[in-house]
Amino acid sequence: MQQFQLFIDGKWVDTNEGQDVVDKYSQEVYARVAKADEEAVDKAITSAAKAFEQEKLSPYERYQILHKASQLIADQKEELAMIITKEAGKPLKQARAEIDRSAQTFLVAAEEAKRIHGEGVPVEAAPGSENRMAFTIKVPVGVVGAISPFNFPLNLVSHKVAPALAAGNAVVLKPASKTPISALKLAEILDKAGLPKGLLQVVVGSGSTVGNQMMKDERIALYTFTGSAKVGLKLKQETGLNRLILELGNNSPVIVDKEADVELAAKTIAAQSFAFAGQVCISVQRIYVHEEVQELFLDKLKEHMDELKIGDPTDPETDVGPMIAEIEAERAEEWIQEAVKKGATIFTGGEREGTLLQPTILTDVKPEMRVVCEEVFAPIASVIPFSDIKQCIQEINQSDYGLQGGIFTQNIDTAYYAAKHVEVGGLMINDGSQYRVDLMPYGGVKDSGNGKEGPKYSIEEMTEERLIVMNLKV
Repeated sequence: MQQFQLFIDGKWVDTNEGQDVVDKYSQEVYARVAKADEEAVDKAITSAAKAFEQEKLSPYERYQILHKASQLIADQKEELAMIITKEAGKPLKQARAEIDRSAQTFLVAAEEAKRIHGEGVPVEAAPGSENRMAFTIKVPVGVVGAISPFNFPLNLVSHKVAPALAAGNAVVLKPASKTPISALKLAEILDKAGLPKGLLQVVVGSGSTVGNQMMKDERIALYTFTGSAKVGLKLKQETGLNRLILELGNNSPVIVDKEADVELAAKTIAAQSFAFAGQVCISVQRIYVHEEVQELFLDKLKEHMDELKIGDPTDPETDVGPMIAEIEAERAEEWIQEAVKKGATIFTGGEREGTLLQPTILTDVKPEMRVVCEEVFAPIASVIPFSDIKQCIQEINQSDYGLQGGIFTQNIDTAYYAAKHVEVGGLMINDGSQYRVDLMPYGGVKDSGNGKEGPKYSIEEMTEERLIVMNLKV
């Protein structure tokens, strides 16, 4: 069994307590990781604060380190992908795609490190300021506290760490307890890439210990968090006036209009509803289908769902593997049964074996059912018929969430109407809600959070704009 330690002040540190990391498919213990106590968290924050004051890397030096890290991630693709498959249960082909994206995230962040700039401010245009000149500069905020989820254990960590370092900050990272190994391997990679000690700390442990202590420490200037709306609200309440980037829950809507390419819609939605067993913030969950094409769409959707291979995530052909824990699979099954008792129909799927839940489509659902109005975070989607696009969008917007959505239509007027009126942070036209590339702005509205990810946009959040005014003798 592999043993892993915490990464504090550039050193690998053991503690008196450890925690098991379980292979999510076999349910056997895969590795053991040191668990941080309050003393370890304090040392990590102290080291980060000290490193931020002492290690002033130039933009080009940051670029070199992040570029090297990108190369090292790509070089270790197979090893890192298998780690994700084991600790998260993510199918191997999807884990490999995550490694590719992580390397891209670091590469984009490296390039953005050289593009951080302020702007000129024409103060001389104000009466009495004719002899003055002004401009702004961007300065790092300081120590960034990063809290990441289990579902993208390397790439979502990369989206927090890479922009923070590109901006000149130090980082204290708390990865998800169920999937900490990817983050520890990233620390090893950044160390090899030449990152000065102290600029990245990785502390593993529970939210009640590590997370709470990070929330209360005034030395952390900005928090970047991906997780549930409930925890995000607590973080906002506990951290006072500190800056926050919150990427929270969602129940993504996708519209299949009567003028849609139904084959494209069905194929895309079959993939995007059930990738990583639906445990993606932007998985397709609510499918609004025009009643004129509903029957055709369901037939096509069933065809593509039948092509999905379910089972062992280490099999390169597997499309849908286990959920993160059996308790989560049981919860999802309970939500299905609850919906059925209230009148929903299982069109396909619905069966569970341990952590494996069959991809499930529900029909005859009602807006108040949890499978519709809450974030299901499981391989479950609901098909909801509509006849009027405006009423459909009004129903979509009743949701508390608004991260990403999509619409399939060949009518440009319908597409533009949806773009103007669907209340989400990003709307995909002729694609599903799960589309994301790592350079784009990514973030939601309402209970889906605030702030943007994507290296360029995170750097904006992770820097302060400082005004410089010069009084010249001219």
